[in-house]
Amino acid sequence: VQLVESGGGLVQTGGSLRLSCAASGRSFSSYHAGWFRQAPGKEREFVSAITWSGDNTYYTDSVKGRFTISRDNSKNTVYLQMNSLKPEDTAVYYCVGDRGVKASGWDTLDPSSYGYLEVWGQGTLVTVSS
Repeated sequence: VQLVESGGGLVQTGGSLRLSCAASGRSFSSYHAGWFRQAPGKEREFVSAITWSGDNTYYTDSVKGRFTISRDNSKNTVYLQMNSLKPEDTAVYYCVGDRGVKASGWDTLDPSSYGYLEVWGQGTLVTVSS
């Protein structure tokens, strides 16, 4: 499966963006999915995850109440709705999929283990201006 992110761009503080992650090559419905981000000069970090069914979602503390992850398995697409954006949300956002590692555990993965997640997109840049 291949993942392609879209929806990034430049937005002012307090604004909103919706990222999309389109999967191709095979059905994405059996994959847990999520988003990671990497800010300039910083380590890549977990943002949010969703189970393959969409029944359960998980967020890092800094985005809770502002970001919402969702998926439409009929469209092979995962979304990240980002509201009340802050300059510290500026980063490249990566869509990720995996069939083995439980979505509930993605937030505790050591960054050195990120490479074990099955598939990554190329990333989309989100810039929040102050």
